[in-house]
Amino acid sequence: MWNAPPLWRGLLLAARGVIGVTARLRVVGGVPEEMRRGPLILAANHISPVDPAVMMAACHTAGIAPRIMATGGVFRTPVLGSLMRASGQIRVDRRTATVARALDDAAQALRENSVILIYPEGRIGLDPGMWPERGKTGAARLALATGAPVVPVAQWGGHELIPYETADLGANARALLHDLRRRPVAKVAFGAPVDLGGLRADTPGDAQRATDRIVDAITATLAPLRADEPDRPRHHDPTRPADASRSHRRGPG
Repeated sequence: MWNAPPLWRGLLLAARGVIGVTARLRVVGGVPEEMRRGPLILAANHISPVDPAVMMAACHTAGIAPRIMATGGVFRTPVLGSLMRASGQIRVDRRTATVARALDDAAQALRENSVILIYPEGRIGLDPGMWPERGKTGAARLALATGAPVVPVAQWGGHELIPYETADLGANARALLHDLRRRPVAKVAFGAPVDLGGLRADTPGDAQRATDRIVDAITATLAPLRADEPDRPRHHDPTRPADASRSHRRGPG
């Protein structure tokens, strides 16, 4: 049984405080109490570099302490990397020979009744309408191999907090000052568990079919959050490229 260390619970609380200062957090729905201690997979859309902080704040609000599957670059950051390792987060070294180790680590975490937070898209989505892209199969393979339920999580508004391209410190500072004055709304919705019935880990093609169901569920959960922006987001970020090559499904309208 994995218990979130005090350090991680403190970081979740800190994220809620930071997001509360820069944005107005709105959390819709939640996770049934009997599922909060795991095993559970939270599958979220990825729209912004600030997503992990928004999700940490939302999970703290919902009474969940997830372990985040995060890119290896985060773990190589001097201070943040140490905090991630000390708090039990799961490292994903994409495009390396050791990337499969992350799924093994996540499967072990689920066996320890952890809650895992994963972004099935595998990157910040670049769909022109900012709808979820086609997913990678990692979350689906985890679910089919372990039997852990999958809850879709949709978020909207975090893309207004800081630019997609974060290397420009001046632009980030200006965005932060703008946020402090305007405090945009960051919305997070927890959906109903995804029905993966009839799919098996050892059946060819089922991992992709399960992935499509998961991304469909995230998309359906996202649609009400952006009902007044069904086609393109109102907020324009000039640093964000558009790439329709991995588009999965547009929202209604």
